[in-house]
Amino acid sequence: MLSQNNGTDPACRHCCIRIEGLCVSLGENLILDKVDLHVHCGEVLAVVGPNGAGKTTLLRAILGEVPYRGSMSSLIGGVERRRPKIGYVPQKLQLDLDSPVSVADLVIAAIRHRPVWFGVTARDMGKAKKILSVFLADHLINRRIGELSGGELQRVLLAIAMTAKPELLLLDEPSSGVDQKGLVLFYQIVRDLREQHDISVILVTHDLSGIAAYVDRIVFLNKSIVAQGSPEEVLSNDALLGAFGPPGQWKGMV
Repeated sequence: MLSQNNGTDPACRHCCIRIEGLCVSLGENLILDKVDLHVHCGEVLAVVGPNGAGKTTLLRAILGEVPYRGSMSSLIGGVERRRPKIGYVPQKLQLDLDSPVSVADLVIAAIRHRPVWFGVTARDMGKAKKILSVFLADHLINRRIGELSGGELQRVLLAIAMTAKPELLLLDEPSSGVDQKGLVLFYQIVRDLREQHDISVILVTHDLSGIAAYVDRIVFLNKSIVAQGSPEEVLSNDALLGAFGPPGQWKGMV
């Protein structure tokens, strides 16, 4: 059954993250209002909503980048923590397209947690190539970041986010600047990651036409949670159709 408003399960005992009564304000402007959200271990959750709905702010609150009221906690493997270990792929990355920084430079820096100007070994390159191969991006290892397409860059950033072995992966608008072929590949990789590593994923997107086949649950957010449930239930919800129009108009939203 489709859940309206909070839609949380009080019997939930295996939440990767549990958010209750989350409120975020910017000055007098209320960005998020009493958001209750439980993301289960191993679940892929899509967050959709109109511009200004608070989608990116929700991710930033989970990351601890913005002050909020309410509570967050997690229960993973029977262990309670305030937050799970998080990997993050941002919506936009400020890049100097003329920079000589390569894909290998970024991945190796993430692995070693120190700048590559301290030296790169053959072993470092081998590790970086192995990590990138999981994301079908090993052939990009010597490419400069500014030379990558939108889909290639997203796969590289996803590889970097996964080097920390996160329990929760946050993806902010991965469809931005990515063609349909690259987007399908990206979604397939994310789904495979969930199956292989049992991580939870929160994916913020405007891609209403393409996301349904790859996620377990969709949340329609507009400052508060308007509805949540299976993709079929939420994508036919009257409030969502009122905000985005009928499905025939969704393709141009990516």
